[in-house]
Amino acid sequence: MKSGFTAIIGRPNAGKSTLLNKILGQKIAITTDKAQTTRKRIKGIYTTEEGQIVFIDTPGIHKPFNKLGEFLLDEAKVAVPDADLILFIVDGTEPAGKGDRWIAQNILQTEIPVIIVMNKVDKTKKLEKIEENLLTYKTLFEKNYPVVKISAKTGRNIDTLLKNIFKSLPEGGLLYPEDVVTEETMRDVAEEVIREKILLNTSDEIPHSVAVKVENYQETEEIDRIYATIYCETKSQKGILIGKGGSLLKKIGTEARLELEKIVEKKVFLGLEVKVEKDWRKKQSALKSFGYEQE
Repeated sequence: MKSGFTAIIGRPNAGKSTLLNKILGQKIAITTDKAQTTRKRIKGIYTTEEGQIVFIDTPGIHKPFNKLGEFLLDEAKVAVPDADLILFIVDGTEPAGKGDRWIAQNILQTEIPVIIVMNKVDKTKKLEKIEENLLTYKTLFEKNYPVVKISAKTGRNIDTLLKNIFKSLPEGGLLYPEDVVTEETMRDVAEEVIREKILLNTSDEIPHSVAVKVENYQETEEIDRIYATIYCETKSQKGILIGKGGSLLKKIGTEARLELEKIVEKKVFLGLEVKVEKDWRKKQSALKSFGYEQE
């Protein structure tokens, strides 16, 4: 039996969280087309007769512009040294860019095995283009790392990827009980689901300026009552989030509540309010309060 930790590293929007959800067959990481959707490391645990893979999903790596950006970069960095294997997820429809080069030079100069995972290959029918793009990624490294071409969205070649992962992991027993899929608490899940609905329903600067904090979570057999605060940075952002007559906040709340009811398989009451915390992304104390602090 094999088991070990596999870090998922890549640029924003490469498809890291989509891949993790596809492998696990359920949603544990939120996904949108917005950068910085993933803000914290999330463990996803995949168990079969072959063994157990503990995936560490990380924020997309980009140049930090504030304290939050520094935290996101650190979240990706700290996942690497403890990993038994690294999946470098790249967008197969594009050649390697500056961001990929920076990751290769600054994060992936390591003795830990790496698999280059070319995602989104379902988006182009030109096989020669994929091969051209692949060459630009392979030349980022001196070592000849294995490559697996996949589609995280459709599930294409995911079985091949899993076989390659198990090949690279050490022999060992289960690291978690076989029925555990994630370490995330329901508070964590609720905060992320609410934030996902904000990302999907807003644009411009709003998605990056928002943090969600569950203030109170009351669980009973019949219903879970969740009270959460959405924090933004300016009064104008607060107005946008609430919407005319509270319409947008109500839409966000309804969408989040329906998704949470599917997860907990019972009724959910979700109470939301919006508060302004000026320039919270630049303040260490605010980041700590919202859970964006290294353990």
